[in-house]
Amino acid sequence: MKVFISADIEGVAGVVHREHTLRDGREHDRARILMTEEVNACIEGALARGATEVVVNDSHGTMRNLIPEVIHQSAEYITGSPKPLAMMEGISSNYDAAIFLGYHSRMGNDGILNHTFHGGVIENIKINNKDMGEFAINAGIAGHFGVPVVLVTGCQHIASEATDFIPGIETAIVKRTINRQSARNLSPQRARDIIREKTMESLSRIPEIKPVLMQGPFVVEISYLNSGLADAAGILPIVEKTNPKTHRFETNDFITAFRYIRSLIAMAGALQ
Repeated sequence: MKVFISADIEGVAGVVHREHTLRDGREHDRARILMTEEVNACIEGALARGATEVVVNDSHGTMRNLIPEVIHQSAEYITGSPKPLAMMEGISSNYDAAIFLGYHSRMGNDGILNHTFHGGVIENIKINNKDMGEFAINAGIAGHFGVPVVLVTGCQHIASEATDFIPGIETAIVKRTINRQSARNLSPQRARDIIREKTMESLSRIPEIKPVLMQGPFVVEISYLNSGLADAAGILPIVEKTNPKTHRFETNDFITAFRYIRSLIAMAGALQ
């Protein structure tokens, strides 16, 4: 059994503020430790369930957060950016299951530190008229390769967002959002215990949890926080501006759609 883990940081127990998530934040190194140890608990659960290969993709910010000296020796990890598939770099049809660790809800939803890919750029992303955040889009990438997402960890709102999108998915709730920058957290050790247990349980249910199969053609609408960001991204000729801060494009391939989305975000983000 081969397991792919996409590891973000906002959904990690104890992480609640930009000082935890930004590279130069005063609490960032502490958050990195918390993130790496939750990843290790997930790896331990996968190995206990019989995984023969575990690969972790560092999926937050600079994608250089996991601490090499601390990460479990039985796993391999992907670090650095940019990467063609960003948070899903390394996924392929060779994997039996994917796990999304430390994830957060989409921009505009309830949930700790909610955003969609770039909190300073994106207001909303719709695909075929459905609001989609990082969880849904990344699950679609996994599904493109025939890989089911069997577990998500984070707060209660990402758990709800995930179960709405993938019926039957396992969830590990390690904190409960109070508002966007405060949460009631489990202790780090208790959070890791739950993640380990839920990983084992989710991997035993792989046959029950089906991959997300996104049906094309895909009509994508990206709304930015302001019209200046839309102007910057609008240089890419694939898009049609539908209002001062919204772009629209169409494609028949989901991976192409994702790479266009990432390109547009990068172009708009260059203004930040």
